Amino acid sequence: MSTTRLKQSIAIEFTDLTRGAPVRFLRTNAKKFLPLLPTNRLTHVSVVVVGAKRMSDLHARFSNDPSATDVLTFELGHDTNGRVTSGEVIVCATVAKKSARKLKRPVEHELLLYVLHGMLHLCGMDDLDPLAYRRMHVAEDLILKKIGIGNVFAADTMPARLHDRLLK
Repeated sequence: MSTTRLKQSIAIEFTDLTRGAPVRFLRTNAKKFLPLLPTNRLTHVSVVVVGAKRMSDLHARFSNDPSATDVLTFELGHDTNGRVTSGEVIVCATVAKKSARKLKRPVEHELLLYVLHGMLHLCGMDDLDPLAYRRMHVAEDLILKKIGIGNVFAADTMPARLHDRLLK
């Protein structure tokens, strides 16, 4: 487990329960994407990398779905206005490995996408309807491109001028 103090006074704690996740890669790139997140009140985020069994258990417990999923996000603290101040992002290394292999991309990039996705949820974004889904995934790819990773979700199949409109 390690804690890194990042810009915007957000402390991010990384815990690898798989004993093999690329935590250094995730930490380094989280530092890069943090300034690009939407305005938020976050002060502390815990990122936990788990395997399929633990993710399945958590998914069943909190979403009534026993399948392993890619990422779960939990709001842990709020300010007096109800804005999220702390949270936990749990990402599944097993799901990332399978997805990365299928999509022919580095597993590190897939896991980073999951971490960013969870962080965007903590910043108030959602993906519950088609427009919100598109907006969130465009934001992910734009942020990942800006930090030098490139598109991972690959939502960026539309002209750049539409990206800006979706993100407003």
